[in-house]
Amino acid sequence: MSEEPSGPLALLDRKTVAQIALGFVVAVVVLGLFAVGIGVGEIRAALAGAELEWLALGCLSTLLCLTAWGKSWQIVLRVAGVEESFRRLVVTYYAATFANYVTPLGQAGGEPFIAYVLSRDTDASYEGALASVVTADLLNMLPFVTFSGVGFAALIYQSSLPETLEPLAAGLMGLAVGVPVLAAVGWRYRFSLGRLVLRLAAPVARRTQRLSVEGLRERLRELNDAFQRIARDRRALVSALFFAYLGWLFFALPLYFAGLTIGRDLDLLLVLFIVPASTLAGLVPSPGGLGGVEAALLALLVGLLGVTTATGYAVALVYRLASYWFALGLGGVAALYVIARN
Repeated sequence: MSEEPSGPLALLDRKTVAQIALGFVVAVVVLGLFAVGIGVGEIRAALAGAELEWLALGCLSTLLCLTAWGKSWQIVLRVAGVEESFRRLVVTYYAATFANYVTPLGQAGGEPFIAYVLSRDTDASYEGALASVVTADLLNMLPFVTFSGVGFAALIYQSSLPETLEPLAAGLMGLAVGVPVLAAVGWRYRFSLGRLVLRLAAPVARRTQRLSVEGLRERLRELNDAFQRIARDRRALVSALFFAYLGWLFFALPLYFAGLTIGRDLDLLLVLFIVPASTLAGLVPSPGGLGGVEAALLALLVGLLGVTTATGYAVALVYRLASYWFALGLGGVAALYVIARN
């Protein structure tokens, strides 16, 4: 096993834990203010008579989503030369998801931290783990583009996209197209980017013994080798892509089940647009996008379905319970188990 990364990938210290706790507190307060503004009584009325069996199905869908994505990562890791049983790796993936979900802006750049968790709990080097993580995330962008594109096309066909939501739709399309383009450009000019990184790191390396240009150059070389091994195995990439699509389907379904929980039958095509669109709000600086995702869901549900704000907020809360809080609890238990077995 390779040398463990330091710096931001080190184990969480008390200051970081305090910052995460503060992020949760602020986000919960924001959600509470939303509830007060909408009307607590109206939200309770919307949640009255909730059919919990649909909520249970939403939680099951989240479990299947994470399991499918864990399988995708196992395939990519195998190509990178890491043989790990799926039973062991999927628990590691749950634990890494927990780390990603409690980290502010984790959805915008949690790959290094997840790679760190994988490298500690498997035989993968940090570079190999990071290459597999980035590759799997890029594969997940394809179903993101497909599902959001299908939902967006359905909205345009039905002429039901309100003007107030057009900037969000434009941002979604920009992200869906921009990330793959940036990835392709980055791969095409990876050697130039590597040289730029080394030049930027040189002044820092002269002032500290914790970083060396030669060590960084070796890590970049290993990372490039890992990416090349993955890119050469087309059959494995197709298999990983299948599980990526399957995971995204299960990722979207909890919103549909959330609607059924409170007696609203949501259009599945709308769900395919709303779920990717709401993930843009996950870029807010709170754990798991807490507060921002709920606000985006509320705006989308009210704008696209014409439901009351109380009903939209109730659906958003149930959805996040099944998709975020359930995953957080599952990942927390897995994290404790991973710590114990190490």
